[in-house]
Amino acid sequence: MSFSLEDIRNLLLKENLLKEFVSPQGWHLYAPENRVFKKLSYDSRQVDAETLFFCKGLNFKEDYLTAAIAQGLNYYVAEEPYETEACGIIVTDIRKAMAILSMAFYDYPQKKMLVIGFTGTKGKTTAAYFTKAILDHTTNYKTALFSTMNTTLDGKTFFKSNLTTPESLDLYRMMAEAAENGMTHLVMEVSSQAYKTQRVYGLTLDVGIFLNISPDHISPIEHPTFDDYFYCKRQLILNSKKVILNRESDYFDLLVETGQVHGIPAITYGRADTTDVQVKSLENQTQAFQLITHECNLPVEAEYKIKLAGGFNQENAASAIIAATLVGASINDAQQGLKEARVPGRMDQLTHKNGAHVYVDYAHNYLSLKTLLAFAKSEHPNGRVIVVLGSPGNKAISRRKDFGEVLSETADVVFLTADDPAFEDPQKIAEEIHAAITNTELAVHYEMDRPTAIQQALAESQPEDSVVIAGKGVDAYQKVGGVDEPYEGDYDIAKRLIEQ
Repeated sequence: MSFSLEDIRNLLLKENLLKEFVSPQGWHLYAPENRVFKKLSYDSRQVDAETLFFCKGLNFKEDYLTAAIAQGLNYYVAEEPYETEACGIIVTDIRKAMAILSMAFYDYPQKKMLVIGFTGTKGKTTAAYFTKAILDHTTNYKTALFSTMNTTLDGKTFFKSNLTTPESLDLYRMMAEAAENGMTHLVMEVSSQAYKTQRVYGLTLDVGIFLNISPDHISPIEHPTFDDYFYCKRQLILNSKKVILNRESDYFDLLVETGQVHGIPAITYGRADTTDVQVKSLENQTQAFQLITHECNLPVEAEYKIKLAGGFNQENAASAIIAATLVGASINDAQQGLKEARVPGRMDQLTHKNGAHVYVDYAHNYLSLKTLLAFAKSEHPNGRVIVVLGSPGNKAISRRKDFGEVLSETADVVFLTADDPAFEDPQKIAEEIHAAITNTELAVHYEMDRPTAIQQALAESQPEDSVVIAGKGVDAYQKVGGVDEPYEGDYDIAKRLIEQ
């Protein structure tokens, strides 16, 4: 894979991104020489004379460029020229430029697969895993997955993800590898940050799914307001050939209008009979449901079973069924795939020796936690809801107040603990959550060692109680400082403690 300076010039001019080339020959709009690049990088430690280097990020320092030049770098892309011997390709937007150049360098791999993208405040990972499980039957495991938790480029081998949606350079590199591996479909989660930071600039999804919306990721370093967060989320609709919308979502009318104004075909689903696809729970079967179809290419009525409890997971499954059938899946594929699908860290259930039910879930924002605790309360109305919970450091600051509100409404006992504290003090984060709790009858405990907090919650439980361990699911790391420290995972910890 390679491209030339002239290729780069033409791509940037087409997108109106090129300011100028800055070289010893002066400032020009023409490439100063014929040169071919065989590598791309935004990491100054991974460059050589054949690399095109991107000076990107809020924390970028000129020292990084100097270090790259010392390793043989000759060309860099930046939003401003630097006083160096290397030639600068100066652009109006470094992130857009990196996206456009990366997709070209890797020969537009998105065109070699059918790409399905999910966005929403909650449910993205579950719906993505459901969709892959269905398409595995359709494609004989030729479906790649980019999710919050795990990534697979060959349909079968998974590795831990660093970001919900990778940086554009990594995104297209992994897409290209997936295509080379024979993948015919790609299911991916698309975060609000992916649109905010132009990671998916220029990417058109074959099918885009908008699950729901509620305030999240509101902080000075992410989205300053809910309006900004919601606007970034809605970009998925504008960048999809077809879109699937959840009628139960807040601001549904605006979502519909967004598609209509731009002529994007939409299918709606939900529990009301006004939707294209109606989700109807089967009596006495919390994990089985029907889809009743009105106006899209699905059977008039079909039944499905999933391993995950809760009506919200039936809605996630419905979105997956519609998405998968739009890209070639049969109803039999959907029925078989969903029956087998397991989503790591999502609604994993255990039973304590004393009879209490234990739910381990990745719920990590207002909407997902509220939905999870409401489910636990409805399933165990005669018992208490005991919660183990923290909030991440250095991001999504608004969640702390949100969690206090949810706990006030639904929980009876809470053990506040660490959850990826990063560079913050987990005790301080826990105190901020506590400060937002208004229910004076809610019993609040602090325990910053997360395994100990889980142990204390289990010890507190009685037979009719439910214990909800929220936030990390099966995540095998805790982010502490600048390091991913090994962590046993909430599910394995709870299982081990119960079996002792």
